[in-house]
Amino acid sequence: MSAIDIGSSRTTAAPASRGVFATMWTVLRKELRDIIRDRRTLLLAVFLAPVLLPLVLLGMFTLMENRNETQTESALEVPMIGAEHAPNLVAFLASQGIEVAEMPADLEAAVRQQDVDVALAIDEDFAEEWAAGRPAGVELIHDSTQRNAEVPVRRLRTALAAYGQQVGALRLYARGIDASITRPIAVGSRDLATPEAKGGAVLSVMLPYVLIMLSFVGGMALILDATAGERERQSLEPLLATPASRGALVSGKMAAAGVLGLFTVLLVLLSLKLSAQLSTGIGEMLDVRLSSIGSLLLILVPMVLIGNALLTLLAASAKSLKEAQSHMSWLVFLPMLPSMVLMAVPIKTQLWQFAVPFLAQNQLILKVIRGEPISAEVWSVYLLAGLGLAALLWYAAVRLYNQEKLAIAG
Repeated sequence: MSAIDIGSSRTTAAPASRGVFATMWTVLRKELRDIIRDRRTLLLAVFLAPVLLPLVLLGMFTLMENRNETQTESALEVPMIGAEHAPNLVAFLASQGIEVAEMPADLEAAVRQQDVDVALAIDEDFAEEWAAGRPAGVELIHDSTQRNAEVPVRRLRTALAAYGQQVGALRLYARGIDASITRPIAVGSRDLATPEAKGGAVLSVMLPYVLIMLSFVGGMALILDATAGERERQSLEPLLATPASRGALVSGKMAAAGVLGLFTVLLVLLSLKLSAQLSTGIGEMLDVRLSSIGSLLLILVPMVLIGNALLTLLAASAKSLKEAQSHMSWLVFLPMLPSMVLMAVPIKTQLWQFAVPFLAQNQLILKVIRGEPISAEVWSVYLLAGLGLAALLWYAAVRLYNQEKLAIAG
């Protein structure tokens, strides 16, 4: 009795009635063994992200922290038009670390070219209005689209507001009026954000997108090579000639890619935790709690299955490996959609969102890193919708595997 060994393209002895799970296990081992042998592909597919991502995030946050500290604590030089009209104001600004800078030849051009972050224009009649007790005019000159100028603009605006409040209070006291009468309401603030939520504020910037992307296309190299690549090498036909179930073959390849994708995600989370423990300052906020890693992996299982099933479907419908790889030009944009939507239209979390691919993962990941509980109802909706979509894509891929033309190289 003979059959085709699906672990290679050679014919060996095997029982014809082997079980579905045995077939899946054999395919899984074969695909993992193949990619482990290709050490360069394995390095790029699995180990590159866990090494580069913490370095990129730590470097980015360190630069942001250093820039904010520099712009906040160091002296701020601001070109001032009409500084001679308000010597007291200029002196107050100097006490706040804001000094008069040399005026450029073309101030507006200097602001647009980012040579100057912010400038201050003092009205010519500032002294007259001041003496009359009327509001004296000043104008901030800046480019609101230049994010690197946000801190200097905020510093100058805050200093001007403080000067206005101080002078206003002195004027009232000079007239025998308590300045507190102008503040009928004392507004306080009670921040209910938990320490976990505050720590997750940094992680929420990029971590959801990174994890969704890695789980969605983390098994790309294996999936594309196991279908479109084997088809080009004409090693897929002997596999399809076996009596093994097409569903078992597809499931084995998807399972191997899933192991690869989840292992990459796990390495990324562990590398972030290790990097946070070795860092100081804002880098410490990259720490991922061990209790959260299991929840994150569970959240990403449906996305891994959806991504692998979709990649298998696309690879099976492509005529060549190059054509299959061309789909990556639009697939990489899918995980960006929830972030783009939430940036444009912030919406409150609702139950239906956990049935929408990518958006559901984004919302759940944010909940985990913020330390918020996830109800059984949310888990039910999420897993039912995610696994249901993965099953539909898996079924479509199996249908393609049942077609004879799949075994023919394009």
